[in-house]
Amino acid sequence: MRLKPVMGESVNQHTLGPRLLWLLLLPQMDFMRTVALEEDKFCSEEILYATTYAASQCFLSCNRGSPKCNPKKIERYWIKKLDELTKENSPLPVLNEDTVKAIIQDVPLNTSEDLFFSISPSQVPVKLPGNEMEASDRVHLPRSLFENLKSNMSSTRVIIMIINIGEGEPFKGSATGQKFSSSVLDSRMVGIRVGTKPIKTLVDPVRITFSHKQKDQKLQCVFWEDNEGTTGDWKSTGCSTEQRTNQTICSCDHLTFFALLLKPVIDANTVKTLIRISLAGCGASMIFLFFTIILYFILRFTSHRFKSEDAPKIHVALSISLVLLNLTFIINLRHNSPKQGVSCRVEGGIFHYFLLCSFTWMGIEAFHLYLLAIKIFNTYISHYFLKLCLVGWGLPILVVFITGITGSYGLYVIKDGADHDTLELCWIENRTALHITVHGYFIVIFLFGGIILSLVAWKIFHHRVSKAGKEQGQSWKGLVTVLGLSCLVGATWGLVFLTPIGLSAIYAFTILNSLQGVFMFSWFAILFYPNVTADSSSSTAKTNHSNSASRE
Repeated sequence: MRLKPVMGESVNQHTLGPRLLWLLLLPQMDFMRTVALEEDKFCSEEILYATTYAASQCFLSCNRGSPKCNPKKIERYWIKKLDELTKENSPLPVLNEDTVKAIIQDVPLNTSEDLFFSISPSQVPVKLPGNEMEASDRVHLPRSLFENLKSNMSSTRVIIMIINIGEGEPFKGSATGQKFSSSVLDSRMVGIRVGTKPIKTLVDPVRITFSHKQKDQKLQCVFWEDNEGTTGDWKSTGCSTEQRTNQTICSCDHLTFFALLLKPVIDANTVKTLIRISLAGCGASMIFLFFTIILYFILRFTSHRFKSEDAPKIHVALSISLVLLNLTFIINLRHNSPKQGVSCRVEGGIFHYFLLCSFTWMGIEAFHLYLLAIKIFNTYISHYFLKLCLVGWGLPILVVFITGITGSYGLYVIKDGADHDTLELCWIENRTALHITVHGYFIVIFLFGGIILSLVAWKIFHHRVSKAGKEQGQSWKGLVTVLGLSCLVGATWGLVFLTPIGLSAIYAFTILNSLQGVFMFSWFAILFYPNVTADSSSSTAKTNHSNSASRE
């Protein structure tokens, strides 16, 4: 077959291929020009209200970070669109665009059964035949909702709409005063509308079931409230949250747009507050730890007996390790240069070393306490304090060396429940190495110190009870002794095990742990200051002055 020339132009086999290719590319180029036009006008009124496809593309451009995107305009459009679709002359049985999918059905008002709709992500909602378990994500409309509608019509229109809100600004809200403070599960919100009038205060609530794989997350059922003059926000009034294994059921007494919010226990604002508390506490601890070290050297040069005692030396060694730990922690937090490369790995290794030194000296405090208060009898160990120093400063070097050669140091990112970065540190980025060399190391030290402290506490209070007739009203002194010893063996660090309880435990851990240096100075001053040495309330304190595990 031969093609006839068009407008006198000859066509041959050499020009036919390129011409057909050009004709095939024309529609695609026209589409690209349309998208470019939409991007250029940044969702102008003409484009936004032209077609649902145009509005969907506008939503996509907003999610791509268009600098002139108007989130409020996008939000208002889709809220209005849900209302418009309830009109009887709406021609769309379904709506299937990139960001928005909806089903539109007329339902008899005298329906005798509940209605169920699937709301699977990225799929057009589908009316289920009646068994709600056929879809893991579903909307349950009770039949009483239709029975209570007053209408001259025999049926009413039901619309189930799913909007993929993406990562842009629309429909993010400001519930906690910051962008991305909380995240919508699967970036999905579900709009429900029955009839042309708003429905509120339902006797039988609408139930929306969201399936998910998130664990250990705080989930909350919310609805979108459009505020006049300002950007809307997520609210939870009238909605209850029932969390089950791999799914959450939202029961709400009204109809609008709903979503399941991931509410992190520690969001960015909370992290900033905790950092401020930590910096203030670490700064105060460093000052008092310096006072402890200065007081030690004053007493060492003024008291000959003080030179031969090992307990104050161990206290000062722990104080020095905590000073260096607090200093590296503050530098790590306040470091503004890019946290990557060799410098970040070195910084993470140094921070790790002083943390392990602090843990190790806490364990040594517990060991020395065992020799003085539990074993009691003098035990001579040659070069005792020197050997303790080899353990206290040398063992962490070995652990850090092994961690370093495995390439475990680097940028450690702390995320909130919404998977957004809240804090970056030069630390151990290998989770296995972190669990072994930090969590496991600390648990061993903490359990050892806890056992020794429990034995000492039992001995102190048992001693008080046996002499109850001779020493009345002295129990508080034993309590002070136990509290003082607890700060030496790292009891405040043990509060980390209570942090899963909630924010109150997290704040308690941050405050008390960052003030460990203040507690240590108070204990050191009471225990060793010459003016109060004779009146020391602790039987263990007396032992510290009369016994020593070594003689230099």
